[in-house]
Amino acid sequence: MAKVKSTFGSLIITLAAITFVGSLSLGFVFDWTQEPIAKAQMAKQLKAIEAVLDGYDNNPVAEKFKVATPNGKDSLEFFPATRNGKRIGTAVKTKSAKGYSGDIWLMVGFNEAGDVLRIQVLEHKETPGLGSKMSQPNFLNQFFGKNPGKNNLKVKKDGGEVDAITGATISSRAFSEAVQLAYDTFQSVNHGNE
Repeated sequence: MAKVKSTFGSLIITLAAITFVGSLSLGFVFDWTQEPIAKAQMAKQLKAIEAVLDGYDNNPVAEKFKVATPNGKDSLEFFPATRNGKRIGTAVKTKSAKGYSGDIWLMVGFNEAGDVLRIQVLEHKETPGLGSKMSQPNFLNQFFGKNPGKNNLKVKKDGGEVDAITGATISSRAFSEAVQLAYDTFQSVNHGNE
């Protein structure tokens, strides 16, 4: 059998064919997985909203909107909850970049007066056994029923009312900052509607 001699042209044709088949395959997989990924993300958001708000009869994810933060550097997602067409609360997806190990993402539920109903920790990279304790009730309960406009929800080391997690003051500060950012942005929307 005669050996085929490789030339620069044949190498380019082979590489182009492999690239075309690879691109076609990636495009097909992307299209095939796009809808299931979107459904999974919507289910995850609904679960977080249900953890911070209850008693609504609408689909807050379908009615979500973004609001610029008061400093104008970012925007937060708002999920309005209504019952019989009347707003009963709002879930706000917020974050702080000042966590010990990076961003801390929260979902904060507010009633229409601006009181914190509940908080769900969505994502963090804090130290296990220290900063990760922000998801535990003894830390979270300090925020429930409080209004960040009337209560100082900073950690006690900073003159606030919140007991920091032992050994995780930085995480506690970031958590408090995220809640305050959600409230300040929530207030900017509520004052705009009055």
